[in-house]
Amino acid sequence: MGRSQDDFYNVVVAEVIMIIGLPREIKDQENRVALTPLGSATLVRGGHRVLVQKSAGNGSGFGDEEYGRSGAQLVDDIEEVYGSSDLILKVKEPQEAEYPLLRSGQALFTFLHLAADLSLTNALLENGVTAIAYEMVQLPDGSLPLLTPMSEIAGRLSIQVGAHYLEKPQGGRGKLLAGVTGVSPGKVVVLGAGVVGSNAAQIALGIGAHVTLIDKNLSRLRQLSQVLWGNLETTASSQETVGLALEDADLVIGAVLLPGAKAPRVVTREMVGRMTPGAVIVDVSIDQGGCLETSRPTTHSDPVYEVDGVIHYCVTNIPGSVARTATEALCNATLPYIEKLAEAGVVEAMLQDETLAKGLNTFRGQMVNQTVGKALGKTAVGLECLSA
Repeated sequence: MGRSQDDFYNVVVAEVIMIIGLPREIKDQENRVALTPLGSATLVRGGHRVLVQKSAGNGSGFGDEEYGRSGAQLVDDIEEVYGSSDLILKVKEPQEAEYPLLRSGQALFTFLHLAADLSLTNALLENGVTAIAYEMVQLPDGSLPLLTPMSEIAGRLSIQVGAHYLEKPQGGRGKLLAGVTGVSPGKVVVLGAGVVGSNAAQIALGIGAHVTLIDKNLSRLRQLSQVLWGNLETTASSQETVGLALEDADLVIGAVLLPGAKAPRVVTREMVGRMTPGAVIVDVSIDQGGCLETSRPTTHSDPVYEVDGVIHYCVTNIPGSVARTATEALCNATLPYIEKLAEAGVVEAMLQDETLAKGLNTFRGQMVNQTVGKALGKTAVGLECLSA
């Protein structure tokens, strides 16, 4: 007979190895949480103490009672979480109000996107924080196991969001992406054929839209043309091909990624000015600065703005709108790495696991990652600092 969830939560630990803190996210309408109750139970069973700020999981549908049954200790204040924890787990980067809570010798594991955030970088360096970025943990084949699930969600949501803002009451041109009998479907242009772009293309094709997928990697375009079905056109990326594709696009998805670096600006203001009024742009690359000259970060509370009559949606935490799905997907990916950090200790875990070490951005007041350092004009010391 299988164990019930209550049995799984029945954990007793005598000795604490590491104290792990789970603060409530304070970024605008960020409803995800960095650890599920089941993940908490796993860590507690492994000998660790888990501090959870009260209501941290509410936005994802995980109540305080579940965390309590997992063996976690519920605390009232975010100050206590930061002040008592060796390892802080978050979903999004610390907000400005959290900078003073960061302390020397503490480790932080979260999405960081430092190449587009000098002020946060300076705070991490000044406070001596060991900061490991989910989005830069990289397997030997180049894939990004912790970013991938969120990229899948963001790519799929980008079409849903774009379709919504194409509606006339939302300021769009009133175009139905799927089309209808006797009326042509909408035209979707996807810039970038990575995880975000391929998932966006998949959903757009699935509802019947015409999709133009643009990328520099011809092998990747060839691969996707063989597995994606529907009205798909693939195009090699250049300034000319991007500009031409945008002129009659109804929806443009920005999905360009260079791991750790600022996103390249592949769309100019002039290109946007030639687009049809009422068209929509969803720039999923905005976490890394955006791939359009006209992009600037927005929030779920104030998600869109117009440039030359074109609607821009540049929310920096798109998956936060589907928090339950996103939290479970993120924790499925991060928990094995969290266990490594907790069991071996932060430094030893990175010495043992090159995949995890590639996510290290700052270490004891030093910039580590060369790509991030170059983007911010800072000298990076490399991973040799771990064994110094």
